[in-house]
Amino acid sequence: MIRFALAGMLSRKLRTALTAIGVVLGVSLISGTYVLTDSITSAFDSIFSESYKNTDATVSGKTAFDTTSDSAGGVAPPFTATVLPAIEKLPEVDAAGGSVFGEVQMIGRDGKAIVFGGSPNLGYSVDPDLPQFNTLSLVGGSWPGPNEIVIDTQTAEKKGFAPGDEIAVQARGAAQRMRISGLVEFGEVSSIGGATLAGFDLGTAQKLLGKTGQLDQILISAKDGVSPQQLVDAVGKVLPDGTQVRTAQEQADADAEETSGFLDFFRTFLLVFGGIALFVGSFVIANSLSITIAQRTREFATLRTLGASRRQILGSVVLEALITGVLASIAGLLFGLAIATGLFNLFDAVGFTLPNNGLVFQTRTVVVGLLVGIVVTVFASLRPAWRATRVPPIAAVREGAKPIPGRFNRYRPLGAALLAIAGIALVVVGLFVDGLPTSTLLVMLGGGVLLLFVGVALFSARLVKPLAAASDPVARWSVVTLTVIAWPVLVLSWLIKRAFRRRAEFPRVLPDGPATTIGGQNSRRDPARTASTAAALMIGLALVTLVATLGAGIIKPFEDAVDGIFSADYAITAQNNFSPLPPDVAAAVAATPGVSAVTSVRGGQASAYGERIQITGVDAAAPELLSFDWRSGSQQSLADLGADGAIVDAEYADKHALSVGSQLALTTVTGKTLPLKVLGVFRPPAGGSPFGNVTISTPTFDANNPQPLNVYTFVNLTGGVTAANTAALDSALSAFPNAKALDRDAFKKSQTDGIKSILNVLYVLLALSVLVSLFGIVNTLVLTVFERTRELGMLRAVGLTRGQVRKMIRHESVITALIGAAIGIVLGLGLALLLAARLEEVAFAVPVAQLIVFGVLSIVVGILAAIWPARRAARLNPLEALQYE
Repeated sequence: MIRFALAGMLSRKLRTALTAIGVVLGVSLISGTYVLTDSITSAFDSIFSESYKNTDATVSGKTAFDTTSDSAGGVAPPFTATVLPAIEKLPEVDAAGGSVFGEVQMIGRDGKAIVFGGSPNLGYSVDPDLPQFNTLSLVGGSWPGPNEIVIDTQTAEKKGFAPGDEIAVQARGAAQRMRISGLVEFGEVSSIGGATLAGFDLGTAQKLLGKTGQLDQILISAKDGVSPQQLVDAVGKVLPDGTQVRTAQEQADADAEETSGFLDFFRTFLLVFGGIALFVGSFVIANSLSITIAQRTREFATLRTLGASRRQILGSVVLEALITGVLASIAGLLFGLAIATGLFNLFDAVGFTLPNNGLVFQTRTVVVGLLVGIVVTVFASLRPAWRATRVPPIAAVREGAKPIPGRFNRYRPLGAALLAIAGIALVVVGLFVDGLPTSTLLVMLGGGVLLLFVGVALFSARLVKPLAAASDPVARWSVVTLTVIAWPVLVLSWLIKRAFRRRAEFPRVLPDGPATTIGGQNSRRDPARTASTAAALMIGLALVTLVATLGAGIIKPFEDAVDGIFSADYAITAQNNFSPLPPDVAAAVAATPGVSAVTSVRGGQASAYGERIQITGVDAAAPELLSFDWRSGSQQSLADLGADGAIVDAEYADKHALSVGSQLALTTVTGKTLPLKVLGVFRPPAGGSPFGNVTISTPTFDANNPQPLNVYTFVNLTGGVTAANTAALDSALSAFPNAKALDRDAFKKSQTDGIKSILNVLYVLLALSVLVSLFGIVNTLVLTVFERTRELGMLRAVGLTRGQVRKMIRHESVITALIGAAIGIVLGLGLALLLAARLEEVAFAVPVAQLIVFGVLSIVVGILAAIWPARRAARLNPLEALQYE
């Protein structure tokens, strides 16, 4: 039986290859995800190890609570530079060097900020006298002196700079020009993504970053015989409050902590899409094997007649699946390297440039890829294999015999409906029952959606006939429309073929009645097969529809929120739309002629009731430029904040039983506790707001937050939004090339562009599952052509032309794709409706234009899937086809 299974696979190489494609693509995305995230992890590890390669201990500022660097105020405060001499005097210390660092924006020759994707723009102080602590490697020119800069080779190459040139630099203040003294790279790391690097001497860096007389970090090396822990103990005795000392390894681990958390999420995020592709691929495998087993009924019956047991039949089919899974998984692992490279390029294209120090292919990637691919393939083969065991020996002498349905087959619709209902119930419970642990919630949502898809796929056989009948005219006239669009190309192709004396039919536009009628009947001939084929596309389009609907549901509430809060004429934001800006930007705007009012929203972090929260600071001009939906308090509350006033959002007030007059103790990053009095409670709009849980006055915020930054600045000008006012603001911001002025509509567009970029990434990742479904349709049609060989021969014999055969296959393919699209879009809208009902931040908005595009794309998928099977069917020799067994 093993030899029989192997011989059978070799005789059906094409069918085996088509069946395996779903597994290849799914495993390739899983493999590519591991290669991508392992490569990024390796690059970050190299960056962190390079930063402290000759260091035994570090001293840095200390926050009063754990902060997060992904929002404003998450950086530890600087400390006084007088700490350095005290450390240098310690007998355990061999060398110590102080440094500052921060966001430093370089300006290109075109006057625009140099940004590569959404990567950071880093500035460092460098000390040539202590090269052991220098993370930058000089590759050309010399180290910087006063008012000089070294820049990274990537920026120099892409923007046309060389040592000796001048470049503008912006940090806390207005841009200033500096001479480029040299070019640098980050240690031995080959790529740090799209980050730009700028290096200065300590004095210049301190002035640029507003840290004169302060340091961000001190790197220390120990004398021979002194352990890192002994060094830490000695240094700790001379440190003032607000600072901390760690070993170099502890510091590297702390730096990597947030990065590793992000990478874990990122890996899980991408693996979900690999799982989706494999899930879709399992439908393709099961459908392909079911068709193949139906076609091999007489073959299995003959084996039964010759003495093969049911167990041997089952084993031979599972063995074929096992071999297919192994080969497909190996191919997927290798293809995953290309997927990883493609993902690097994809994220780079949407402004999310990632560091890369070379692709990393770990043993774990091989094991997981092989295991998942093989298990999915074998599991998908079990039902078809079990059906093969039910073939009776007598079927060997019957023409057109098929496997006998199981005794529970009549309960299939009921079981499918119950599965779908159970799936919906799990999703509803997961969404609407409060207090569930995150792991339980994810299992319930994932399991519920899985059961829903399986249940609908099984039940959809009952929907095929009415949906096929409804899709028939849509398929006919949509193909006509696309043919009209492509007709000039088709005619040109016909002329070229005729010029080379090749036989070709002149391209017709109107539908061919007999061909489309037979194609429509074929789509309804075996509802279970059509439903199973359409199920793969159904899942892909359901998820694409869900993403599109949620995207529209996020964007609309956000735009409504902007309309509700943004009562100013203009907003000032960073060029990348999300980085905070120094207060000097707002000061320059305030000095612009025609400006009648300016207010800024500071952003930072604090602690209250034992948890970290986001806080904001506003000034007395806020009531004129920003509108709040007050539950208690009024616009005047913003102007009356003073030294100890605060306003809180409604959710935070409810959580901690706060109301007007309540006392609130707020701990700042420096460790100071502010006794505050609640002056108002506001309701943030569903689409979000720039305000934190607690908002205080700008003077109070600045007094307790080193290096304050503005999240946004809002401006009113005499005359409102005009071309002249826009030009005046642009002129005022020319000294701050990293800032831009936007009116309300432009502000909404710039903010939603980021959401749309994320949606585009999701579409690309989900496109893989749609691609799997395309191959599923191709596979089904190819197998159907084998099955209907004699029928096709008969049709050709009675006058059906090759062109009509192609149109018949194409029509069946398009109807199948439309069935999958119709069910998938409805499912996607239903899931989006449930999520929108649960999440206040999401409205249920049907993206009509996108759904039309999805419908058109499903038709295109049907047409593309039919090309090869249709050509294969059209080339059949009628006489040979009539003799086919």
